[in-house]
Amino acid sequence: MFAKAKSLGIFGMESFSVVVEADLSSGLPRFDIVGLPDTAVKESRERVRASIKNCRFEFPVSRITVNIAPADVKKEGPVYDLPIAVAILRATGQIKADLSDFAFVGELSLDGEIRGCSGILPMLLKAREENIGAVFIPFENRNEASVVNGIDVFPVKSIIEILQHLGGVKTIEPCFKSIEQLITEDEMLDFEDVKGQRNAKRALEIAAAGGHNCIMIGPPGTGKSMLAKRLPSILPDMTFEEQLETTKLYSIAGELENGIQLITKRPFRSPHHTISPQGFAGGGHNLRPGEISLAHNGVLFMDEFPEFDRRAKESLRQPLEDGKITITRTAGSVSYPSNLMAVAAMNPCPCGYYGHPSRECTCTEAARKRYRDRVSGPVLDRIDLHIEVEPVDYERLASKEREEPSSEIRKRVEKARAIQRKRFEGTDISCNAKMSPKITKEYCVLTEDASNLLKISFEKLGLSARAYDKILRIARTAADLEESEKIELSHIAEAIQYRSLDRKYWGD
Repeated sequence: MFAKAKSLGIFGMESFSVVVEADLSSGLPRFDIVGLPDTAVKESRERVRASIKNCRFEFPVSRITVNIAPADVKKEGPVYDLPIAVAILRATGQIKADLSDFAFVGELSLDGEIRGCSGILPMLLKAREENIGAVFIPFENRNEASVVNGIDVFPVKSIIEILQHLGGVKTIEPCFKSIEQLITEDEMLDFEDVKGQRNAKRALEIAAAGGHNCIMIGPPGTGKSMLAKRLPSILPDMTFEEQLETTKLYSIAGELENGIQLITKRPFRSPHHTISPQGFAGGGHNLRPGEISLAHNGVLFMDEFPEFDRRAKESLRQPLEDGKITITRTAGSVSYPSNLMAVAAMNPCPCGYYGHPSRECTCTEAARKRYRDRVSGPVLDRIDLHIEVEPVDYERLASKEREEPSSEIRKRVEKARAIQRKRFEGTDISCNAKMSPKITKEYCVLTEDASNLLKISFEKLGLSARAYDKILRIARTAADLEESEKIELSHIAEAIQYRSLDRKYWGD
């Protein structure tokens, strides 16, 4: 007796089709699973056997061989429990229905209940691409599955529900919901709460308008973390494509919260500085995405930046340059998108008070140098804006004057982003920070005064070619905020100001 059941698998960001074949033959009772399974898949034997028996179905006493094709791709995780069980029940004749238009995904408990699993959203998108008519998924995953139309998705709680549906005894309703029914985003923190820090707010406005990375340097308690946490409140809304791609990443990582159908709010990831390089960049046994990828289309905030593991900091190089991160291990190589805004914060020295107007620094010059040298030149050079955050005086803190709310800043940011969308229409460039050197040269047209200032600054500050391009992109964003076609002297001067702190703290 022989039967097949369709399923799906995940490798990196991509899903692939799987066929589970079950063959029952005479001989001593034995249950083998082949097709390059990992340990979790091999353990399916015991879960499937117990599930079938405890649901009052007959488990065959014969030689059972299950092949999970394609055999040259490693199968990972317990998602194949359900298709294995269904294939065996079909081979024994306990399921009479034709299974050729169905796919099955889910982990089984010993009593036949179906548990949730990660990666459901990309699997369903692949099933739709493969023209599979319907997919049975765990009931726990119904929310993320509900955004996929064009295919019937049946959320089920147990094997018994599947057999009742296939037998026409009790029909299950598909779980698709229209986009209008999706959960709206929560209220975010507001820049109105931040007293003073006008220069830092202006720099973050430019960062949001152009998608630029930034680093904030200043003594403890000046509001660096407070500012960073409010950055998402001035970022433009995510497009549906961005929402879908971000939700796919979180689904694969198993980070999608219960009840969430689609991630509509830009991610804000703030890992602790003790995080391992693998947790930060991604990897591990199953090549899962790390914090860098989970911040895709959002903000990655790194407080106490020098304290991060050096390997973790250096792993930022590729994402900041290319918008993706490639993880290569013995299990294979995968690339995850990481089109993020990196925001780092640090003190100027170990005690935190170097350059403070009223508190004396207790660090030696050697200690200050060791501390700052934890941030390498190549990483610092890839960060667009260097922002000095100074202490706020008492008068400003106690002032009753209302600060500008995020809603007002966001209007200017969205207007600048609209200019950029029109400028880069028909290309894969989303904002000024993503311009290539060729595109930068084309769209960053300077006035004569601005060009002269940039030339003088380049020679005196000893800027790199990368820093030169970044100054042009920052200036382009400043010009967009003022709806200026050309880059004026004031725009270049402001952009240069945001590239001078590395000379102040890291220079000779």
